[in-house]
Amino acid sequence: MTKSIARFEAEPASGMVPSNFTASDAFTTSESLETNHFYHATEDESVLAGVWECSPCKEVFESYPVNEMMTVVSGVVRVQNDENGEVEVFRAGDSFFIAKGARCTWEITETLRKFYFISN
Repeated sequence: MTKSIARFEAEPASGMVPSNFTASDAFTTSESLETNHFYHATEDESVLAGVWECSPCKEVFESYPVNEMMTVVSGVVRVQNDENGEVEVFRAGDSFFIAKGARCTWEITETLRKFYFISN
């Protein structure tokens, strides 16, 4: 659902739906659950906002595909800046940004639920 003004809820009233943003071979446990709820999406999907949940996984990005601001609702994600090796760990309540084109390694170590705002 797309709204001009949207309240973000960690548990959307209309529910979450399966999504496939993560490659199937990226999952690091027997669980491979990934769900999403769009609160806002432009017609061309150049701007997206919503809540996303994903089982533990690890992905290497030679060039992060979008500008993305996130707030962790639950779980843990470890992000390594592959330019300088710096590692940040984000948990519930933490907000962070990854710039389009960033070289990074993204590793969810505990099932992650996050709010996100994406701009292409």
